[in-house]
Amino acid sequence: MAKAIRAADLPRLQSTRDTRDRVDLFTEELFGLTDLKADHITYHPGDTAAAHYHLDCKHVFFVQSGSGIMHTAEESFNLGPGDVALINENEVHWFENPHDEDFTFIELWVPAPRETVWVDPDDI
Repeated sequence: MAKAIRAADLPRLQSTRDTRDRVDLFTEELFGLTDLKADHITYHPGDTAAAHYHLDCKHVFFVQSGSGIMHTAEESFNLGPGDVALINENEVHWFENPHDEDFTFIELWVPAPRETVWVDPDDI
């Protein structure tokens, strides 16, 4: 059976670290999905996430606008509109936006993550 949810009714993360915005698009709670999770993310100028990884799922990013940096334990990637990036299972990563404009992307987890592990547990 089809289902639609209005944008105003989608769950939003209130970050305690910075001003970034996360809107849940596909979750188990919204659609009963466990094989996929998706969010729309906006990193405002100066925002950065803490280093972390997700257990046993791939993480794919589709950049919509602006530019930012995706970091892994081994290297960093400058990303811009239209770019696609992949983080493999259990791979440490984080993002930052050092620019003067918003950096927005869609992120997908396949399957939906069971757990997020923070490299520094005090840095969520």
